[in-house]
Amino acid sequence: MTDTRVDAQRKAELLSTEVRHIDIKSFDARPIVDQMEGMSFTSRDLARATKIYNTMLEDKDCSIFLVIAGSTSAGGCMNLYADLVANNMVDGIIATGASIVDMDFFEGLGHKHYQALEIPDDNVLRSLYIDRIYDTYIDEEQLQDCDHTIGEIANSLDPKPYSSRAFIREMGRYLSKHGKKDNSLVKLAFEHDVPIFCPAFTDSSAGFGLVKHQVDAMKAGRPYMTMDSIADFRELTDIKIKAGTTGLLMIGGGVPKNFVQDTVVCAEILGHEDVEMHKYAVQITVADVRDGACSSSTLKEAASWGKVDTTLEQMVFAEAGSVLPLLASDAYHRGHWKSRPKHGWAKLFA
Repeated sequence: MTDTRVDAQRKAELLSTEVRHIDIKSFDARPIVDQMEGMSFTSRDLARATKIYNTMLEDKDCSIFLVIAGSTSAGGCMNLYADLVANNMVDGIIATGASIVDMDFFEGLGHKHYQALEIPDDNVLRSLYIDRIYDTYIDEEQLQDCDHTIGEIANSLDPKPYSSRAFIREMGRYLSKHGKKDNSLVKLAFEHDVPIFCPAFTDSSAGFGLVKHQVDAMKAGRPYMTMDSIADFRELTDIKIKAGTTGLLMIGGGVPKNFVQDTVVCAEILGHEDVEMHKYAVQITVADVRDGACSSSTLKEAASWGKVDTTLEQMVFAEAGSVLPLLASDAYHRGHWKSRPKHGWAKLFA
């Protein structure tokens, strides 16, 4: 028979050290990035990528999209992304459901991610209800609270189709009233009219809550809300058409990257043949052609599809958590964001 007191003690030991999210405002990376410009390899790539991002911020006609895939939010970049929104350094977000729900919304509810100071048997972690992302832990019981909260939000809405943007806005509204963390990306995006799109939204904790919402409604014989992925694509394309000049700051690849790039092609199909390719693009990734091109298509390759202009683009092949803080801190301290117009693209759907 399992001693629950021993298990509780062991779980508390494993979940004793919180991940501390980096604060880009607390240090000035400009001298480092300036020196990297005179170096070679990834250092010089990062310096050029940072210069391109600063050019996006300087260009008052440019709408900037932050594209997030992977687990950088859980790994310590969560406040970094929130600071980009709070300081008008991005105008729209396209991300995986995990980044938005399992990580940011999760912490917005008051929960935490923890450093794994040791890597025990994963079967032991399972027995303690601890989930692992590389060297980061999540309390599964807290994650289930996130699932149930998503279900509660769904239950409170009119039973009709919603784009992920529309539903995530309701998540932000919930956090603005009930949240436990001021510096939440989802909350700040709601307050600053920055739309968030998750093209694979239910591939996250949101999926569990939404499935329960639907099943409970079906059993009770009442209508239920649904997610409209076509509306996602249409809405983001609407923004691209109206924005004109656009820039991409992409962390990782996969679905979010392709989704935002495809808006150019979609606009053309809708008859907007004069739509601009994304003028600026930076991608930080560890994927290359050796993975069978699953997520590794370069920005130059995207030009062949008519998605990205190749004049001001830069690939940075690095683990994003190690270089993104330098780029973001440099851009924050150069201060071009202070004179940017606020686009407020979420108001387009009000």
